[in-house]
Amino acid sequence: MSTPDAPHYPWMDLLRTVNRAVHERHERTLVSYPPGSIGHQQVTAQCPPDWLGAEGAAEAEIVRHEERLGMRLPPSYREFLQVTNGWDEETRSSLRLLPIAEVGWTRDVDPGLAETWGPKLGLPDIPDEDYFRYGAGQDPIHIRDEYVPGTLYIAEYLEGQVYLLNPHIVTPDGEWEAWTFATWYPGAYRFRSFWDLMTKDVFREFRP
Repeated sequence: MSTPDAPHYPWMDLLRTVNRAVHERHERTLVSYPPGSIGHQQVTAQCPPDWLGAEGAAEAEIVRHEERLGMRLPPSYREFLQVTNGWDEETRSSLRLLPIAEVGWTRDVDPGLAETWGPKLGLPDIPDEDYFRYGAGQDPIHIRDEYVPGTLYIAEYLEGQVYLLNPHIVTPDGEWEAWTFATWYPGAYRFRSFWDLMTKDVFREFRP
């Protein structure tokens, strides 16, 4: 019988799949260069660690940082942290999800982003029928700038891209809206939850 604290998201299965695929890709790239060549040496130097994640965060550690942030984290993100307290794929792509100790509000972690895209930007009001549209029909220009400073900054800003969680939009089961924010978008692509962000965007190539 499941309990309220039982995992609802198969993070370990997904992350093992991603971890294995990253290593297989690295091996294919490595063998495509002649041994001793510059390319072979460069790829060898970029060999990913055995596990791209980290030890999971203990419940007490998560609670301590929830107290620091002033609110309980959304379920799918909480469960992710319990499996791996951060994720680092810099050897493969521009992705580094921060450990919980480095997570903070955008206004504190990246005040430049908060100011540039915050309320001072003066974007027009976005009606609900446009804002609450996810998936293929979504227009990334439809973000609400008043939300930006108070989003949770969960990834390192790499190559013009960062991932944010938005506590201003919460589903009935406690999930926060999640954003892919990038310089090549006229705004952000939004997802209903951190799980959706990871499976439909960040790790979409690894979906079965």
